Amino acid sequence: MQGCDNVLHLAALIAIPYSYHSPDTYVDVNVKGTLNIVQAARDLGVSKVVHTSTSEVYGTARFVPITEEHPLQGQSPYSASKIGADQIALSFHASFGTPVAVLRPFNTYGPRQSARAVIPTVITQIAAGKKQIKLGALHPTRDFSYVGDTVRGFVAAMESTAAIGTVTNVGSGFEISIADTVRLIAAVMGQEVEIVCDDQRIRPENSEVERLFASYSKAREKLCWEPELGGLDGFQKGLEKTAAWFSDPANLARYKIDLYNL
Repeated sequence: MQGCDNVLHLAALIAIPYSYHSPDTYVDVNVKGTLNIVQAARDLGVSKVVHTSTSEVYGTARFVPITEEHPLQGQSPYSASKIGADQIALSFHASFGTPVAVLRPFNTYGPRQSARAVIPTVITQIAAGKKQIKLGALHPTRDFSYVGDTVRGFVAAMESTAAIGTVTNVGSGFEISIADTVRLIAAVMGQEVEIVCDDQRIRPENSEVERLFASYSKAREKLCWEPELGGLDGFQKGLEKTAAWFSDPANLARYKIDLYNL
């Protein structure tokens, strides 16, 4: 971080299933790692740190759309570690005046994403010719944000003084179930598929986040940001871009279609 004016802190362990297996590593990387970042920022006089949060810190929505004032609920070791990381970052602003902004993206998707996430899991299986798609829970809803929109959110947070010392959501302002997401992906790719429940992909009952649906009114007001691919129409366009990238044989070859990784 020496010589850096602005720091975008995206380093983290993010796989929720693996956090059930090795929760201690999530504390080490996500909480202590964030402490290292903000401590270095304080020592070096960095102009801005944008810390990456996650919509998972909200847990199952108690009200929608979810604003930044929604209660935090650690429903997995991963989300608990991110709550801790967020609070460490904000504490440095409160305690030392370190210029920290917390950006809270909802479910980002797009080209190059890890197949641990649901959209690339579905797309890669269909692109590989699978007719039966293995998935976990189908009923939860998510607010999927195209990666280009998320990136613009980071740039806006980096450039704005209004973001310092606060949390800001970025999402699409639209929710859709996992089952309906699969159907939309299949339609975009011109295929018919059957969904098969894979028990190893199911979260513990009380750990599943049932509903996520973002309010991005604060980002619009404070950062002059809003999604270019918001709503159902935007989601379909984003899926078309994503499916096209994954369907390229050179890109698809990077993925292990039949292997489920924690």
